[in-house]
Amino acid sequence: MEEINIKAAAKINLALDIKNKRDDGYHEVATIMHSTALFDNLFIKKVYKPDYLKVVSNIVWLPTDDKNLAYRAAEYLKARFAVETGIFVNLTKNIPVSAGLGGGSANCAAALKGVRNLFKLPLTDADLAELGAKFGADVPFCVKGGAALATGIGEKLTPLRKLPFCHILLVKPPVIVSTEEVFRDFDPAKVKARPDIEKLVYFLENKDLSGLAANMVNVLESVTAAQNPIIYAIKEEIMALGALGAAMTGSGPTVFGIFERRESAERAMAVIKAKYPDFTEIFLTKSQ
Repeated sequence: MEEINIKAAAKINLALDIKNKRDDGYHEVATIMHSTALFDNLFIKKVYKPDYLKVVSNIVWLPTDDKNLAYRAAEYLKARFAVETGIFVNLTKNIPVSAGLGGGSANCAAALKGVRNLFKLPLTDADLAELGAKFGADVPFCVKGGAALATGIGEKLTPLRKLPFCHILLVKPPVIVSTEEVFRDFDPAKVKARPDIEKLVYFLENKDLSGLAANMVNVLESVTAAQNPIIYAIKEEIMALGALGAAMTGSGPTVFGIFERRESAERAMAVIKAKYPDFTEIFLTKSQ
């Protein structure tokens, strides 16, 4: 095999709670993550030049050196297994950047899988998930995909039953969010509601889409949405347009809404696009 295509799926956080801050500066979390059908694509090819490693992207301003997680993942495996063949990666981005959708982590996970498969490296998905934690807290989940309860800093995963099939509207307002700054500014005293993780797991296990959607909570909205009230406005509009539930994903700023019927989701997307013509990153996807 000389080349491989591999997809990298965006994720949403159906719930996100912050437990405490550890001595090492990381926060203990409890979050339910779920894959969506919004994908980036990585085309990975062997290049017969020993020291060659190059990543290119359709996003011209995206870093493609060692600031890029896909680059770092390929570099790590190449060095660890003394891969003498060079590696070329063409990264086609569809997932918005810095959106709370885990695009960088998904790209890292896809690069780990793609290089493993291309060079037949002796690594299981469990091995890759463990390695992935070196690159980011969301990478282990992105290696495995599906649905999972993530604890610790996000690296401890308990697989869960996936959502019943549903349509997911993603709306990213044109605001810039720094995950590091959001966690730094998080103040438990400003949190008005916390997710009931056990209840949400129960809803998932019992395929209760309405119950789950109505109880989604992300405590980081107390930072990101408080600083960017447009996030609260979008949530309210998505709900008014017929969503079963809506929440911000990750550290934001993307808001997602869960719909049972595609027609309702399409109508909501059309209304929001008309109201916010400067929003260029609005997607209708589905549970994966």
